[in-house]
Amino acid sequence: MDPLRNPFTPGAGSQPPELAGRDELLDRASIAIDRVAARRHSRNLVLHGVRGVGKTVLLGRIRADAEGRGIETVRIEAPEDRPLAATLAGPLRAALLRLDRMAAGKMAVRRALRALAGFMHIRVSCHDLALEFTPESGLADSGDLEVDLADLLCAAGEAARERGTALLLCMDELQYVREPELAALIAALHATAQANLPVALLGAGLPTLLGRMGRARSYAERLFEFHEIGRLDEGAARNAITLPIEREGEAIERDAVDLLVEATEGYPYYLQQFGKYAWDLAFCSPINRQDMENARVMAVAELDASFFRVRFDRLTPAEKSYLRSMATGGSGPHRSQDIAARLGKLAPQLAPLRNNLIRKGMIYSPGHGDTAFTVPMFDSFMRRMLPESA
Repeated sequence: MDPLRNPFTPGAGSQPPELAGRDELLDRASIAIDRVAARRHSRNLVLHGVRGVGKTVLLGRIRADAEGRGIETVRIEAPEDRPLAATLAGPLRAALLRLDRMAAGKMAVRRALRALAGFMHIRVSCHDLALEFTPESGLADSGDLEVDLADLLCAAGEAARERGTALLLCMDELQYVREPELAALIAALHATAQANLPVALLGAGLPTLLGRMGRARSYAERLFEFHEIGRLDEGAARNAITLPIEREGEAIERDAVDLLVEATEGYPYYLQQFGKYAWDLAFCSPINRQDMENARVMAVAELDASFFRVRFDRLTPAEKSYLRSMATGGSGPHRSQDIAARLGKLAPQLAPLRNNLIRKGMIYSPGHGDTAFTVPMFDSFMRRMLPESA
């Protein structure tokens, strides 16, 4: 079928043609953000789940919807091993400058920009951005991240209030923010809430995020509303495939959809990947089961070469052995002592290795003594990559 008309989008964070099964969450997010803008109490939102469930897609959709309602948003992706201040400064500067260009009064916005200048002068090694505004002595320049970040976000909240809007911090990969910095961010958001300022965080991250936020600040559970993002149920998974095809005036046979839903286990990213190949490989409509069988082969090869492989290549030999031992037991979760026993070790001996894999975002602990992959179907990939361990 015509590849130019292929509706599927298996990219990192790419909006799918049909955002199936997420309407309730989108509605809850919309209400929460609008309450913040109206200066009514609402908890910050955090989306958590394994890879490939569409957290980044949801983050983007909620952000776009908020912008459409006049909310000022700050898009941030937290990289590994980069300070929070350096990650936050540039995007926040851009948002404040957008507020500064509005026609309303400028006093609060200019003060927020001076706060950012002082914050960057203390915290960010590259000072070029801070030179445009003279720092205000005593504002976000103490050198204490918790104090300075609270000053900065409160000043930014006052600027948003002056403009009759709200400031929404949309932060992806939040699990990579170091715990002391995460504590400072939570404390700063607490300060804006206490001052009834229109500032909110929409965060997304791996399942490890919940424990890290709880350790960072004991009151995090009262400040945040946590939403687990999982795979789609069967009905939503079917809609994610059939509706985009039907909108293009084409069709897919029921048994082909059955095979696709089974093969992808309802994970949104895999649905897009398999759907793309099914469309491209089908000679004509309707897409049939054989087309889907062929698509499964191609999609798995593509996932092995990119989505899975990029994570595999970051691993040390010892880490690969640990994950291969996990994979022997299937998709999991797995008891840590069982993994260790397969490697001829005791669980405490492998604790540092396990902790490194958690820091790398490869595994997480869904319960005490349990270990699970953060990437769905990574167990099958490990068995394909290292079959000699089977």
